[in-house]
This record gives sequence, structure tokens and C-alpha cells, in this order.
Amino acid sequence: MRILVIGSGGREHALLTGLKADPTVTDLHIAPGSPAHAKQATVHPEYSQVDDPARMVELAVDIAADLVVIGPEVPLVKGVADALRERGIAVFGPSASAAQIEGSKAFAKDVMAAAGVRTARAEQLAPGTNDADIEAALDRFGPHFVVKDDGLAGGKGVVVTESRDAARAHVDAVHAAGNPVLLESFLDGPEVSLFCLVDGETVVPLLPAQDHKRAYDNDEGPNTGGMGAYTPLPWLPADGTQRIVDEVCVPVAKEMVKRGTPYTGLLYAGLAWGKEGPAVVEFNCRFGDPETQAVLALLKSPLGEVLNATATGRLASLAPLEWEEGYAVTVVLAAEGYPASPRKGDPITSPDLDDPTRVLHAGTTTGEGGYVSNGGRVLNVLGRGATLADARAAAYEVLDGIKLEGSFFRKDIALPAEKGQISI
Repeated sequence: MRILVIGSGGREHALLTGLKADPTVTDLHIAPGSPAHAKQATVHPEYSQVDDPARMVELAVDIAADLVVIGPEVPLVKGVADALRERGIAVFGPSASAAQIEGSKAFAKDVMAAAGVRTARAEQLAPGTNDADIEAALDRFGPHFVVKDDGLAGGKGVVVTESRDAARAHVDAVHAAGNPVLLESFLDGPEVSLFCLVDGETVVPLLPAQDHKRAYDNDEGPNTGGMGAYTPLPWLPADGTQRIVDEVCVPVAKEMVKRGTPYTGLLYAGLAWGKEGPAVVEFNCRFGDPETQAVLALLKSPLGEVLNATATGRLASLAPLEWEEGYAVTVVLAAEGYPASPRKGDPITSPDLDDPTRVLHAGTTTGEGGYVSNGGRVLNVLGRGATLADARAAAYEVLDGIKLEGSFFRKDIALPAEKGQISI
């Protein structure tokens, strides 16, 4: 099976690593990819316009791809999957209409309301809303404000704050960019990320994970695209994953079919588990980053077979997924200045840079003498172990051997769970 992966970050590096281990995968390509990905796949840097359906179809046809796996959300919302399917090419990823589950938070709220899925109360404020109406809306949602860009923001378009001034500033910033704003009520309880393979009304969950969004230890600093994650969740009830599938993912999948926009691919449910059970914070239409890096590190089932079965309508007949015992942790090494203005071009040294079981490249390229930083989240460091403490220790041991001037990482990824400080 010849597979094309679309994307260039750590999530895509994790996908390549999993696909490379599948004996049914005979040829791997990635566009645009990065130099680090050349160890596992043919890299096509000239195809950098991943949101251009015509260009992606051109490449897939040129290499005779049997399956295309779309990593980022933008190509999905822009209809790349639709264009590929029109050419008869199997695609892992939803149509543009189904991808609105991430592309429009208002659309997602409407789907959840129709499906009877618990989520936060919300109001949309369109660009041009007058000051009085904005202030009145903030009155209805304080004192704990959740303000979201109602569009694609790469996981970074959300402000959660008790500062009314900060909430208003984010409303103004999103409106200035021409986008609507969604105000939401705050959902209490620990967060869960659950990825589900979806093929129409068939839903198969992967391992539950937890992401750490804030830039600094103790959940301080600005929201980021994610500073680390771990899986599975020792504090989640034994029936927790199944409850999320039954109460959230299956009803949403059925509602999408009912609307004539059946979902196929990866549905990512981000949830808060409060006193009444799981409630949806947001949906994403693709593998989450960096949770994917930890989750796929424990998958024993052949990844190519799993993705292809989903893409070709055979998910219901797929054998039950098999998982390695133990835990996996990923920690993000970020560039100086991330997330506001990350510095690029600094050399990176480590004995593990070419070992994808330890280090996945999220934002690197090559310069004189080796790898250099080329993004905000530069590397995803992996650790596995029989216990969560062992997995954490393995990840941080690798981090101790990495040198990148000005870089930083959170030292408390998965630590509250290790200490038993998270409960439902």
C-alpha cells in the first residue's frame, strides 16, 4: 500500500512512524514534510500548498497513492478530501462539510444540540457587534470567561480567564481579524481528549489522553497548541471511554449522517468531566497534536490497515484494536518566544534526534551542521514505561540531552496524574 501523508509537524512524524512499522505499507510519501521525515518517507517540499485541492490531487495521482492521510485541519476544511475522493483516491479525513465540526464552533454547537450532547452554553458575537451588546454578553458569562475564535485557530484561539479586560481584549482581537466570537460558560472538571475512528455511524475509540495547553508549569501562561500529553488516564473511570463514545461520539456521528454529511476519519472530542459526566469543550476533525504522539506510541495494531479500513468504509469489520501495556508521555520542547513570537534558526543537538521512538520533529529544518529550529513547538519528546512515573522519567531523560538555545519545556507534564491529584 502506497500512502501519502499531508502535513509537516510532530503529529505527521508520529503518523509516519506508525505507518512505517506496518508491513502492508510498501511506500511512504509526505507533503510538504520536513528534512527529518526523509528518514521514513519520500519528502515533497515543493507541494507546500496543502490547502490547495488541485495540487494535492496532482501529487497523489503522480505517485499513484492508494491512501491519503490528511494531518492538519485547514486542508480538510478547504475540501482537499473531497477533491481526492472525486478522483477515486481513498482518503483518511472528513469532507469539507463534515469538517465544519471544527471549522465552525457554532456549527458544532448546533450539531450537539440536535444530538442531545452535553456542552457549554454559548452565544455568538458577530464582527461589528456594538460595545453595549458585547458588554451585556460578558455580563451573562462572567466571572469565569471562555472566549473562542469561531474559526480555525490551531488550538490557540481560546482565552480562559477571570479577567474581564482580558476577555474583552480577545473579543476585540478576533473581531478585528474579521471572525465571529463564541462566548461559553465554563465547564468544570479534568479534561479528556478522546480520538475516535468514525465511518458513518461506526465509532471505534483510541486510548483516552490528556493535553496540557498552558505554556508554563502549574497551568500558567498563555494557551498554546499543546505543551505535552499522556495516555492512558489512570483517573478515568473504567467505563469512561465507553461513556464518551455512547453519550457523545455516536450521537454526533448519527446526527451527521442524518444531515447528509456523514463523517469519516478521525473525530477528536475534547471534553471536561464534571459532576454530571462528560461535556464537550470542542471537536476537532483530525488527529490532535500532541496527544497523537503519545497515543500512537502504544498502538500495536497495524496503523496503515486501521486508517485504510476507515477510509474505505470497512471500519465495522476491522479487528479490535490492540495496545501495548503501560503508559506513554510526550513533552514539547518549545522555542524561545513561543507562542507569541518563536525564534527560529537555532542549532539543535541531541544523540536522539534521529530516533523517532524518542524524538519526533515538529518544527525543524536543516542548516549548516545539522538540524535547526523552524517553528514554535520544535520537538516532541517521547517516553514509555510500565507506570506513568516510568514514562515521565524516560521522556525527561531524553530532554536532558537536548540542547537548543533559549528553548523551554514544562516540567510537570502528567505529574498531577502521577501523584494521584486528579479525580472525578
